[in-house]
Amino acid sequence: MTIDVGVIGVGMIGQDHIRRLTHVLSGVRVAAVTDVDLDRARTVAADLPDSPTVHDSGEDLIADPRVDAVVVTSWGPTHEGYVLAAIAAGKQVFCEKPLATTEEACSRIVDAEVATGRRLVSVGFMRRYDDQYRAMKAVVTGGEIGSALVMHAAHRNPSVPDFFTSDMIINDSTVHDIDVARWMFDDEIAAVTVLKPRVSSKARDGFHDPLLVLLEMASGVIVDVEASVNAGFGYDIRGEVVCEDGTVELSEAAGAIVKGAGRFGGRVPTDWRERFVRAFDAELQAWIDAVAAGGTTGPSAWDGYAATVACETGLRALASGVREPVTMRERPDLYKES
Repeated sequence: MTIDVGVIGVGMIGQDHIRRLTHVLSGVRVAAVTDVDLDRARTVAADLPDSPTVHDSGEDLIADPRVDAVVVTSWGPTHEGYVLAAIAAGKQVFCEKPLATTEEACSRIVDAEVATGRRLVSVGFMRRYDDQYRAMKAVVTGGEIGSALVMHAAHRNPSVPDFFTSDMIINDSTVHDIDVARWMFDDEIAAVTVLKPRVSSKARDGFHDPLLVLLEMASGVIVDVEASVNAGFGYDIRGEVVCEDGTVELSEAAGAIVKGAGRFGGRVPTDWRERFVRAFDAELQAWIDAVAAGGTTGPSAWDGYAATVACETGLRALASGVREPVTMRERPDLYKES
């Protein structure tokens, strides 16, 4: 069975997903595309096999009876409308993070999905599909080195565009670590504190970079995330869980370590596409297979809601300089096993 997918948004990540849907993954075909820039959508479509339809809007694409399922990779504030339209149409939808940009918007999506009585939404937190993170979680969940106490994490970008703000360090970068923390420990975040270290000389005026984000899990585990977006040297992702009887950490991601002439070294990934290319592939293949089987898989609308609430709490903590508690609605039964 081949799933006909419509892609809403053909910017950088949209085109990267279209590449893997077309050339890497199996059981799927890109049947339709659209973008706020229709000329860009037409250009992308012209290079694809099977002549996908270019729709004037995301709503038109979702309503197309030839589209079996929807991938949303458009600008974050547009996600709510497209996901709600997909739910109303009864179509499975894969939405890149964020699910939506506010707690209220995410809650409306949760309510709409719960009203259908089945899961239709999957959110693009690809680190759950990364082999290294999965190996780390298997050790933590297995308990072979005792109960988890602390997690150290780092998210370092070589640079960011001029439109990037201090707030985006939390809701665009650290959001991945927030989801990893919830998934790693099967737990919710109870409070967030944001500390402002000495500002990097590479940061623009008024830009707080780096930030240290402290997540208090409900179980008492503490997660510290060093978030830096002007690191310069590469895209560097770190993670270590300290347990009662040992530690488990991510290994270096970029191939072999070379030793010679009294030195050793290796490559650092240049960007997120290089570091997580296999995770993206695995994530979307798992989703396609689930859609073909009549369901969905992966991070749920509840996971998207919880991540957005934690990010909003982090932004309050960034502004206030004090510990901010996380307050969430009750988890609906639909997501109790998620």
